[in-house]
Amino acid sequence: MGAIVQLTAQRSVQDVQEADSERDPAGAVATLRAQLERVQGRRMDAPVLPVLPALASLLPGGGLRPGAAYSLPRSTSVLLALLAQPSQSGSWCGVIGVPRLGAEAAEGLGVDLSHLVLIPDPGARWLAVTSTVAEVLPVVAVRPSGRAADGEIARLAARLRDRGAVLLVQGPWPQAEAVLEVGEPTWEGVGRGHGYLSGREVTITSSSRRWPRSRRTRVMLPDASGHVSAVPERMRVVEPLRRVSDDAALARAVGT
Repeated sequence: MGAIVQLTAQRSVQDVQEADSERDPAGAVATLRAQLERVQGRRMDAPVLPVLPALASLLPGGGLRPGAAYSLPRSTSVLLALLAQPSQSGSWCGVIGVPRLGAEAAEGLGVDLSHLVLIPDPGARWLAVTSTVAEVLPVVAVRPSGRAADGEIARLAARLRDRGAVLLVQGPWPQAEAVLEVGEPTWEGVGRGHGYLSGREVTITSSSRRWPRSRRTRVMLPDASGHVSAVPERMRVVEPLRRVSDDAALARAVGT
């Protein structure tokens, strides 16, 4: 199991405040960003960050667009599933305000823990912490603990576009690139009052201003192996042919 970087809100904000006292906040941020780019081995302005194949059809362009925000349900499984492929591809991911996020669950759904930064309790300044983290990490997820003013949201949106960061918000968010919702859960592995749960099947619906209508897909979250996978389309049930009792009925059926 990889190591998770865990920060406190006080520490992350204090770093920026110390840079301000030295009158070189831009230099401090640039240094951190350059270090992350060297670790990742690529620029942070990639056109689209990849996601797991089971989720690609739910996102415009088939991935997470740098500079964009996405509205998610409060399902931790959906959040971790979206972080899995970016972290595996070397992108650092930050999760803010989700104190009960478990390392075992994250790793089970495919998240690379060595590229995961957690800030479980950002306090009342969750938006400021999110903006600070977006300066240096390409993927930032947050569970808001309160309302944000329109002006603050607009400034964060500008920060995302400037840095090419992706924002995943557990809850409503204005001007979201896509809005994901989850429903219709069913469990597999349980028989008539006995058996073990082996997987959970859900429907994820995605709405986007880039599409004329919403999209839906059925996924295992997780499947029997603990991963995320698409549910194959089931064969349609065809109504059985009625028995024809005589030649006259047969003739009418075939139109002769």
